[in-house]
Amino acid sequence: MRTRASIIVAAGLLALTACSSGKDDGASASDSGPADAEQTVAVPREHEGDDLEAAAAVYTSAYFAADTDTAYGMLSARCREETGADEYAAVLKRAKADHGPDHPATDVRAEVSGKLGRVSYKVQGLPEFDQRAQPWALEDGAWKYDAC
Repeated sequence: MRTRASIIVAAGLLALTACSSGKDDGASASDSGPADAEQTVAVPREHEGDDLEAAAAVYTSAYFAADTDTAYGMLSARCREETGADEYAAVLKRAKADHGPDHPATDVRAEVSGKLGRVSYKVQGLPEFDQRAQPWALEDGAWKYDAC
């Protein structure tokens, strides 16, 4: 249940990020001056990998659904350098054609050490795709798939 809630939160955050242009031209009617510093929240040790678990689940769903925008956007910079978007889109389309689109990650477990993480999970209905200690990297505040 926690993983499903994390996936929903992660998907919502991805949608919000996609809707933001990232451009701040200062023309907002609600702009009342400089923004306050963001509050930081200490994450209890037992939940340090929650964001990574959600990222792995979102990535896996996007992979099998051939959602190239989402999946390619979740690749680390290193992996994007090795694989172009068109080449990656072809891999995802082939995976969807071969296996179908509905194969969520289950039993997702993450271990985090600083900006590096390892994720283990099962792929529903496709045990040959189950992952053990799959590498991920924290880049610009977001977890990125780094197993290229």
